[in-house]
Amino acid sequence: MTVSIIGMGWLGIPLAEVLREKGIAVKGTTTNPEKEQSLRKQGFECEQLLLNPELEGPVPKKIFNTDILFINIPPSTRSKPSSFHPRQIELIKGLAQAHGIKKVIYVSSTSVYPNKNQVATEADPLNHANTGNPALLNAENLLWKNKTYDLTVIRFGGLLGDNRIPGKYFSGKENVPGHPPVNYIHRKDAVNAVLWIIEKNLWNETYNIVCPKHPEKKAVLEKNAIDIGFAPPVNYEKPKKQEWKEIAADKWCLTKFQFVYDNPLDFTYTANE
Repeated sequence: MTVSIIGMGWLGIPLAEVLREKGIAVKGTTTNPEKEQSLRKQGFECEQLLLNPELEGPVPKKIFNTDILFINIPPSTRSKPSSFHPRQIELIKGLAQAHGIKKVIYVSSTSVYPNKNQVATEADPLNHANTGNPALLNAENLLWKNKTYDLTVIRFGGLLGDNRIPGKYFSGKENVPGHPPVNYIHRKDAVNAVLWIIEKNLWNETYNIVCPKHPEKKAVLEKNAIDIGFAPPVNYEKPKKQEWKEIAADKWCLTKFQFVYDNPLDFTYTANE
């Protein structure tokens, strides 16, 4: 079996390492030529893929000669128009179909659900009027439309753990919303989830992949501050104004996946960078 990873970054590299440990051949792409050389030195077949959003440079044909295509590129919604990421996905889809790829995994996000004081599930009807992230929802829909491959869409919660520490981003801040339930997933569980999908043939589904436990954000930030030694937020939002969502992980839990960390209060971290 061969897996190609579009986006050898914070998630893609540890996924590649775990897949290789399982005896699966791994290829990948990066936008950075220096990183490409570094990954090759680590033994990974790697090529550049630049989508800005149109393809710049040659098609990395070896990457598209694969059994499974794992698409994990940031949507850049803060810096790019909402049409940018869907166009990237449209081009990748075209290349995948042209090369006869039979299985695709796409990394989306729970940000597709609106914040409206709700528990959100995969069955919730989403459209461009109510989604919290039009770019990602449009990309998902593009991949589902007239597909010639098996597809699974992963809606990850906030990807944290290791050197990504939620409390660091709110240290010393004022008026922080502390009441919303968090929807986090540790990087180790995110990697294991992708492997689980492949091993268990969980195709043609959409999964919310988040911890099944959702403590309040304040509890997580305060624990991070104590455990790692930086300042907590100065104060929290009063009255509690920010709307929230809790992302249900029930469907994913039915697959019998075993979390390393089912509660964000138990996440481990490796650095305070």
